[in-house]
Amino acid sequence: MKVATIIRYVGMVLLLNAAFMLISAVVAMIYGFDTSVFPLLLSFLITTIIGTFPMIFVPKEKNIVAKEGYTIVIASWILSCLVGTLPYIMWGGEFSAINALYESTSGYTTTGATILKDVEALPHGLLFWRASTHWIGGVGVVLFALVVLPSIGKAKMTLSNVEISSIAKDNFRYNSKKLIRVILIAYIGLTVAESLMLKLAGMNFFDAITHSFSTIATGGFSTKNLSIGYWDSPLIEIIIIIFMVLAGTHLGMIYATFARKRNNMFRSETWRFFVLGMVVASFLVAWNLYNNHFYATFAQCIRYASFQVVSYSTTTGFASIDAAWWPGFSVLILLFLAAQCAMAGSTSGGIKVDRVILLLKAIRARILKIQHPNAIIRLKLNNVAQEDDTVNSAVLLIAFYVITLFVSTLALSLYNIDLLSSFSASVAALGNVGPGFGEVGNLANMDFLPSGAKFILSVVMLFGRLELFGLIHIFLMQSWK
Repeated sequence: MKVATIIRYVGMVLLLNAAFMLISAVVAMIYGFDTSVFPLLLSFLITTIIGTFPMIFVPKEKNIVAKEGYTIVIASWILSCLVGTLPYIMWGGEFSAINALYESTSGYTTTGATILKDVEALPHGLLFWRASTHWIGGVGVVLFALVVLPSIGKAKMTLSNVEISSIAKDNFRYNSKKLIRVILIAYIGLTVAESLMLKLAGMNFFDAITHSFSTIATGGFSTKNLSIGYWDSPLIEIIIIIFMVLAGTHLGMIYATFARKRNNMFRSETWRFFVLGMVVASFLVAWNLYNNHFYATFAQCIRYASFQVVSYSTTTGFASIDAAWWPGFSVLILLFLAAQCAMAGSTSGGIKVDRVILLLKAIRARILKIQHPNAIIRLKLNNVAQEDDTVNSAVLLIAFYVITLFVSTLALSLYNIDLLSSFSASVAALGNVGPGFGEVGNLANMDFLPSGAKFILSVVMLFGRLELFGLIHIFLMQSWK
């Protein structure tokens, strides 16, 4: 394995992070040279120096193998989270080293949970940096770098294959170069469209951009302590619901829909299952809230239920109301949606609805096989026959997901955190959702957690963002030999 080549490519990713630090510093200058200007500029210089050295001393290498690709992707994620702490630590305030690590990891993995007691106390430059970590991480730090960096031949194909999960590729019918371009066109297009609509709906320009970054990345960082509830605007909530649904949709499918191709989202079995599930869940939660007299009218129940259902389903984590202590029935539905999440190929985290459908079809196929032992049953997803390896991988990932969830909950409970908070925090971290329930609700902050619990959740967030097996590769490097 060519270590120098790995360091060179990771350096390229760090330069991408440095560019957004510089942009954030410019934003800080625009808003009256606020207190984040110098922390951001110094962070930019440090990150640029670290990223530039490999570019100078390590020669270009276009041919990289899969194990090097995995190492580049994993190292890029880990180092991005580490350098992302620099602006926070240098600014100070509530950001101790572990708090800065938690906030940075939560940003890049698009989890959106925060340690901040008062988000509105942050200067504009730092608020923009928080939103930027979402936007970089939402499409994948490596995938984003592949677009903005010069062509790197076969390396681009290898890295994109590592970054995009295999189950997401069924809906991509493009070569690697076209695939990356399609993702970025959809990603940037949605961000621009939502920014304009939020501005017209009443947000100022800064809030519109930062909330669009968070929505399209399905992240959830807000510039307000009350999140979306600060505006108390049905119009803003409807706009964000629409774009959360789109952000939870396969990006290639969105491109195909607007390009009027056949493999569009309206013809997709997975997208119909995803949307129908949210509609049914919204009515069930609203009915439960109304029966328990949480809100005065059924219209209010529908309003708050639908926003939270879509927010949890897409792993965005925005809040329009405090749902931390909703009835158990509603909480269980939201926890299931937070584990299942949206479609493969989207910016959403979690198991992915595609795998849940495959699991249900595999169970049905097994029952039919018991009834008819000689039957040959092929599973299809969106009219595409799935290989046994794909189905087995989906089932194994779900099983591994449940095991990881149990271990994380067990680890958090050692810190005397109550069971609901431990379990929901684990679901939220592993699914990159952000908020849980109980003490870690959608309007709470994680500052009360012990440092050890914050570190555990930071690791779990990375596991979830890299879909479990990705991060495990780094611990099995010896076996690659």
